[in-house]
Amino acid sequence: MTTNSADSPETDGRTEPANPRVALATCSVMPRLDHDNAPLLRILAGLGVDAVPAVWDDESVDWSSFDAVVVRSVYDYAPRRDEFVAWAESVPNILNVAPALRWNTHKFYLKDLEAAGIPVIPTLWLDPARNLSSRAIHTRMPAHGRFVIKPVVSAGAKDTGRYESVDAESRGLAIMHAKKLLAEGRHVMVQPYMKSVDTAGEARLVFVDGEFSHAVTSSTHLTGPHITDGHRPTQGLYRTETIRSYEPTDEQVSVARRAIEVLQECVPEVGTPLYARADLVWGEDGVPTLLEFEVNEPNLFLSSSKGALERFAGAIAARVLPGTAD
Repeated sequence: MTTNSADSPETDGRTEPANPRVALATCSVMPRLDHDNAPLLRILAGLGVDAVPAVWDDESVDWSSFDAVVVRSVYDYAPRRDEFVAWAESVPNILNVAPALRWNTHKFYLKDLEAAGIPVIPTLWLDPARNLSSRAIHTRMPAHGRFVIKPVVSAGAKDTGRYESVDAESRGLAIMHAKKLLAEGRHVMVQPYMKSVDTAGEARLVFVDGEFSHAVTSSTHLTGPHITDGHRPTQGLYRTETIRSYEPTDEQVSVARRAIEVLQECVPEVGTPLYARADLVWGEDGVPTLLEFEVNEPNLFLSSSKGALERFAGAIAARVLPGTAD
């Protein structure tokens, strides 16, 4: 007797469910993702997840065809922040929920962290609506030490510069830098330059699903205005850095955990964020001080720490594979 394969015990007439599909959002100049994220495609495939890179502003992409969307190599979001947030709000099943992206892509979020008692870099905020004169800007800059000027929406030190408060030429350049940003309708941040950046560097702590995953230190130096020519969306966005694996102190981990809690308080929709990166420096008093906190940062140094890629891929898989989510 011939047995119909469709009715065989192996299949019992049922079709195996397709693997969940996940889009790893990237930018047009990195359509195949960057080196930090590209290995995720292979690792996710091994976990039973079909992951593909997709350019976030490509109008031909059908985002509703994916079970989940993860913001990854989107290095060009800052110059188009409003467009980027609107895109996130239109995408179903985006794991970096849009309200969190709206809150986190504008550095006013530092005010919320500071109000919650988290040590952050002291910041003077300049509002373009005030139409500040050169003299008014001058009087708002520090009288001593080095200081930094940057816009509230930026990535990777773009349009950021370091200046000397007691050097007339440097101070003049700082005023010109601030005026240019304000003339473009951009809020400006004025911060003291933290000396520990030149010695210990920045400690960058990465959390996956709310748990500490790994950390690195980054050594880089700001020297003056950092204005790109605008020809390429990512040109000049990121300065050359020296990256080393790092074991953070309990105090640094505690500051980063508290930042995640504040995010959850300010954006209840976020639940447990898929990932977060906290950049810290040592303050003048030796206290770990938050420089930035991000839930959309493209570079999580996944290739720099053993097991980080697998942990991150596992967190994504747990959110889309039946029976694996909390």
